[in-house]
Amino acid sequence: QVQLVESGGGWVQTGGSLRLSCAASGRIFSIKTMGWYRQAPGKQRELVASVTTGESTIYANSVKGRFTISTDYTKNTVYLHMSSLKPEDTAVYYCNVVGMAINGAVYDEFEYWGQGTQVTVSS
Repeated sequence: QVQLVESGGGWVQTGGSLRLSCAASGRIFSIKTMGWYRQAPGKQRELVASVTTGESTIYANSVKGRFTISTDYTKNTVYLHMSSLKPEDTAVYYCNVVGMAINGAVYDEFEYWGQGTQVTVSS
């Protein structure tokens, strides 16, 4: 079993900044990718940013230059630093972790989602 705990959402005015955190714990052998997705009301969930253990990153065009994804693999934690926030960034943000779990002598691939954290940007 793997658990993800998110924190850091909240309310901010346009132009403000927030940092989201997502800590993974449990029977983790290795992590392949860590990422952030978001879902606004009435819209599909979309990728915001992701990073592989090789530090290859992907960003949605809408957040390039404003958001930065980073990791601390000693803590199995991924961060999303968000700046110059806009009302259209308002959404529930979910972290996503893909990797390998170990259960005795068995290794299994896993993909888990965080519980979601609300980010609201007011105009």
